[in-house]
Amino acid sequence: PVSDPMLAPVPPPKRTIASWQEAIAYLRARSTDLRIALDQVLQAEAQTRVALAQYLPSLTTTAGGNHQFLTSTGITFTSAGLSSSQTTASANLQLQQTLVNVQQFDQISIDELGEDAATLTVEDRKRTLALSLANQVVAVVTAERGAEINRVGLKVALEQQEITVRKQALGAANGLDVVRAQQNAANARATLVSGDESLREAREALGLALGIPEETGVARDVNVDGLAQSAMATCHVVSDVDARPDVAAARTNLEAAKRNLRNVYFQFLPTLNAQSTATIVSPSPPLGAPNPTWNIQAALQIPWFDGGQRYGALKNARAAEDIAHQNLEALRRQAIIQVEQAQRQLVVAEVSAKVAREQRDLAERNDQMTQTAYMAGQGTSLELVTASEAHRQAELNLALQDFNVVKARILGVLALATCPW
Repeated sequence: PVSDPMLAPVPPPKRTIASWQEAIAYLRARSTDLRIALDQVLQAEAQTRVALAQYLPSLTTTAGGNHQFLTSTGITFTSAGLSSSQTTASANLQLQQTLVNVQQFDQISIDELGEDAATLTVEDRKRTLALSLANQVVAVVTAERGAEINRVGLKVALEQQEITVRKQALGAANGLDVVRAQQNAANARATLVSGDESLREAREALGLALGIPEETGVARDVNVDGLAQSAMATCHVVSDVDARPDVAAARTNLEAAKRNLRNVYFQFLPTLNAQSTATIVSPSPPLGAPNPTWNIQAALQIPWFDGGQRYGALKNARAAEDIAHQNLEALRRQAIIQVEQAQRQLVVAEVSAKVAREQRDLAERNDQMTQTAYMAGQGTSLELVTASEAHRQAELNLALQDFNVVKARILGVLALATCPW
């Protein structure tokens, strides 16, 4: 038996998650990306309300006072006595209503399309966040397994070093054998240090994904396959690429761009507004009493020339429509490739895991046989070190490939899915 401070396990994190539902709860409550997407929906709703307000009636009241300093006293004689017109007060009540404005009315439905696009963006953000979270969870479990394998490898290397030192004391090994054994232990230590840091970084990445700025681990009794099934159960596979939320959002943005182009043409149309104003001024000499007025107006506005502003807006809207079309096409092509790669990646991951298991079994047998032969006085220390390093690397590779299968299964579902959580 050997002992070494580096054989002690990595200190556990302060926080661990025990289920996918717990992880989703953290994500919903603390994810800044999700919060930004939800705020963008609120902004889109606000834009629709602003557009609607342009077509609804408006009622305003204006009140003011006026005192004349550089005028005559303005004293008049009335039946009630003397009166001064130096100080007056006025109040104005104005009602405005747009009767005909096609451009403003059409803008309401355009902003409603913006709401739909923002909502679809939230759905796609949930999908990408769920995929990233699942990958981070699997990455932590993989790193935990790698840290355990590294400690087993260091323990074996230290045991081999001890055996070699004892054989040298008995005259059955030379100094070169001891140096090789020590080199093997040093390599195992370096791998362990690197693996421990990878584990800490994986925990920190999981914490950031959950909105927690600290190391966050995964409970040791969590079944990773079950965790992946829970992750996939929170999302639903859609029929095709066009139904994926990000592609649907891009298509909605294209429709909004087309409507914006048509809306610019509406700016060439005349508008008709109605306005009613009631005004009262006090005092009103010589009677010294308020003098109210009330009028109703209708205004027809015909835009003849504005310096080319509308033609510039037309050019800009045409370019925006083409940009939206190209964005949709590029995103759709990318989504098609992502789905095909996700389906192929699962097959590759399963085959790679099978091959890695065979490699691990062979490396394990070779390591055991080499150790037995070396203890019996056969073989060299170089063969012992080489077999030990190969076994250690095969164990790490198998752990990585096993968890790659889990990640590929998750990706195969979430690459073509919507997540309504």
